[in-house]
Amino acid sequence: MTTLGTSNLDIFPLNLGGNTFGWTSDEATSHAVLDAFVEGGGNFVDSADVYSVWAEGNSGGESEAIISSWLAKGVRERLVVATKVSQHPDFPGLSAQNISAAADASLERLGTDYIDLYYAHQYDENTPIIESAAAFDNLVRAGKIRHIGLSNFPAEKIDEWFAVAHAQGFAAPVALQPAYNLVAREEYETKLADVAARHDLAVLPYFSLASGLLTGKYRSAADLEGKARGHMAGSFLNDRSLGIVEALVSLADGLKVEPATVALAWLRGRDNILAPIASARNIEQLPALMASATLELNDEELRVLNTASEPVSVS
Repeated sequence: MTTLGTSNLDIFPLNLGGNTFGWTSDEATSHAVLDAFVEGGGNFVDSADVYSVWAEGNSGGESEAIISSWLAKGVRERLVVATKVSQHPDFPGLSAQNISAAADASLERLGTDYIDLYYAHQYDENTPIIESAAAFDNLVRAGKIRHIGLSNFPAEKIDEWFAVAHAQGFAAPVALQPAYNLVAREEYETKLADVAARHDLAVLPYFSLASGLLTGKYRSAADLEGKARGHMAGSFLNDRSLGIVEALVSLADGLKVEPATVALAWLRGRDNILAPIASARNIEQLPALMASATLELNDEELRVLNTASEPVSVS
């Protein structure tokens, strides 16, 4: 276990993504994944109120509801639960009223009286930071959330949130959730890494496996056809990323582990990265993710991956 930034939360160094729950994983399968995750030493699950509104027949909150039915087994104290506000159709944005109402809705769906880590899911240009920061602080003071996280915020707005929090005596964020992986390094490394370090933020990357591309199973557009995440993985698919995948697969073969294990271990070894987020559609996919928590890459292995994935300008 490791301590999450400046919080008092002890977490397993893999954050299990709950975005598949109620989407590509039904309730029984989701429970099986959660059971196996906890049995393997995991304790940190990531969700959002918007998961998974994009799936046919869903309206948002499905992931939280499935986590709730699993927590009802009496295991709440064994799990660190993270969820988010600002993208649910009924609760868009980060106004004070919206944050309060969305938090209550998430608490009800989760069947718990507190959320361990509550994220502002994306920056809201229509709401002043001071209003959002005050609303999150009110939730902390009310005991409804334990800690605050930011996701999809530009660096200057993270700085502004901290400035407001310090000036007003508000609870400050402890975690940052950016998109970051071997094939998409530049945005985080050039714009967000410094601000995360400056504010002692624990960094918990999403898209850690580039929507499955870094598992090594997608090598062409044809491989993505008919896949639930095909359109997302396809956004990462190009000659450069395929070269990275080749280097990753070769290294994984030599280590006799799965490519996903190596990709997540590389992330975990980066500065301030505490627990990469990765999801398992079924229990068969989970061991490769769990193994990343203990795999330590040596200097030569890191050099191979860093060289293959050297950031390039996306402008």
